[in-house]
Amino acid sequence: MLALGACEIPEAAHVESPVTRPDQILDFSLLYAENCAGCHGRDGKGGLALALSDPVYLAIADDAVIRTVTAKGVAGTTMPAFAQSSGGALTDRQIETLVSGIRTHWAKPDALGGATAPPYAADSPGDAARGAIVYGTWCSSCHGTNGRGGGRAGSIVDPSYLALVSEQGLRTTVIAGRRDLGSPDWRDDVPGKPMSAENVSDVVAWLTAQRARGE
Repeated sequence: MLALGACEIPEAAHVESPVTRPDQILDFSLLYAENCAGCHGRDGKGGLALALSDPVYLAIADDAVIRTVTAKGVAGTTMPAFAQSSGGALTDRQIETLVSGIRTHWAKPDALGGATAPPYAADSPGDAARGAIVYGTWCSSCHGTNGRGGGRAGSIVDPSYLALVSEQGLRTTVIAGRRDLGSPDWRDDVPGKPMSAENVSDVVAWLTAQRARGE
């Protein structure tokens, strides 16, 4: 009995450290790394999807946009829904942590340098015929005369690409660019000649028409 008593482990040693339930994690860095970094890149620098740390993107997309996309995903694309209410794993508080964290960490008040960007969402449908002219002016120097690739960028009409990107995704890329891939924003395709809101809508309409042809 004395021997057994000497081998007893003090009760305090059995106390385990508390484990945080997954739905209780509210640390932005952890939530981003687990749910966003795989597509949007480490530190939001871009990868399979646009760079969430791009201040131009954050200047045109408000919190409501980021919240909706994060919570509900984008149908027909690789962007899934993350909110529990939409079949995902994150609570509303965790969604808000991501939205506020993205804004706090990466937004810059002077991102547009005084310029007025075309609106995130289109005010009216674009015209594909005009869009072909817009494409020739602002896009062909990189993507080629027919959109199938040029010396500085790949195909923008590839059926696989167009099948996985939404119309809004095309619009966002035209406006904000993809700096991580060397694609400029709406101001810099042609130096000194920024695209207008109508130009953006029209070229998106032209791109959408190429998707229909590819099918």
